[in-house]
Amino acid sequence: MLRRLTSLVLPLLLAGCAGTLPLTAQTTASVPPTILVSIDGFRPDYLDRGVTPHLNALAAEGARAAFMRPSFPSITFPNHTTLVTGLRPDHHGIVGNVMEDPAIPGGFTLSNHAAVTDRRWWDEAEPIWVTAEKHGVHTGTMFWPGSEAAIHGVRPTYWQPFDGTVSNDARVDVVLGWLDKPAAQRPRFLTLYFDKVDHEGHLHGPQSGEVTQAAADVDEAIGRLVDGLAARHAAANIVIVSDHGMADVSAARVIRIDQVAPAGSYRVVVAGPYAGIAPTPGHDADLASALLAPHDHMQCWRKGDVPARLAYGKNPRVPPFICLADVGWLISENGTGGETKNLGAHGFDNAAPEMHATFIAEGPSIRAGVTLPGFDNVDVYPFVMRLIGVPALPSDGDIAPLVGALK
Repeated sequence: MLRRLTSLVLPLLLAGCAGTLPLTAQTTASVPPTILVSIDGFRPDYLDRGVTPHLNALAAEGARAAFMRPSFPSITFPNHTTLVTGLRPDHHGIVGNVMEDPAIPGGFTLSNHAAVTDRRWWDEAEPIWVTAEKHGVHTGTMFWPGSEAAIHGVRPTYWQPFDGTVSNDARVDVVLGWLDKPAAQRPRFLTLYFDKVDHEGHLHGPQSGEVTQAAADVDEAIGRLVDGLAARHAAANIVIVSDHGMADVSAARVIRIDQVAPAGSYRVVVAGPYAGIAPTPGHDADLASALLAPHDHMQCWRKGDVPARLAYGKNPRVPPFICLADVGWLISENGTGGETKNLGAHGFDNAAPEMHATFIAEGPSIRAGVTLPGFDNVDVYPFVMRLIGVPALPSDGDIAPLVGALK
């Protein structure tokens, strides 16, 4: 695999104390590209199904974590933003897949193209590609939440708007094509995103054959990436992550808000494994009395009282009340929402094993045969910034848990 290509580039001076000191101009001159790959919804235990030989080889030849803990809420857009900023959702502002902000009319949903491309939703933080571009480093994003907006007025050198119909192989080939560019135009930081594992997990549940097949399919794409790099004699660091895991759910395990709170007292902003709820005018006390009482399989808080370990509730975009279901249960406005149709879901307590995410890193800057203890996904940001030789901005992350993976 990529290990045999290490001799093609000068080694990075990342040993010992270099794990915590800035890279020098001499070392950055030979920094290999880093490809940050997200496999949406890929639980660490999917590697044990016998269908991921390429991923398992990268884990064996490089470094892997026992697990990576997502940030709360354990859903897609908040955690993809955390991975590339090192900030918790409360701090980077992407607090959900569905959001409201009085300063931005229309609200935010994944299917709202105008919102997804509106930099105002994203400007509370600065992702890796923006910082890199400001330092004169070319970047390329083959799909990543936020990369379609000109955050702080800056775009990646190369990027494509998300299109779920683009095949896994085609996504890989775009990235390889960017690496074929002349040295002066070649990106040093690239992203690659696969969504099928998450899609099948929602429809069929994490234990399903469909998820196993999706894992096999994305593993083939990873093999295509590795083989493409080898054919080009190109050494690159590959960092593979997921944003969250997946849990079994059922329409038989649903908590209905319309059976908990008085009619007319609330408005559900988002529902599912967790719910964000706002009181209607004049009904704050009524709603608080109903939600804050004890409930089977659900606990609710005012946003300012969300447990500190969840690091959530301070951002103005967080709804006034947050409710969290037990793993395997769902919160629904009236029991008929789309969240009740699936057999898999995520968004539960980020400490739950079912929500754990995957971390693998392999390449010329990575030590071989390293297994890291579990760590928080905010720590990926300073690690990747170190790999690409660009100074990291202040964040909630800490490179210390990942220093053992660096040469």
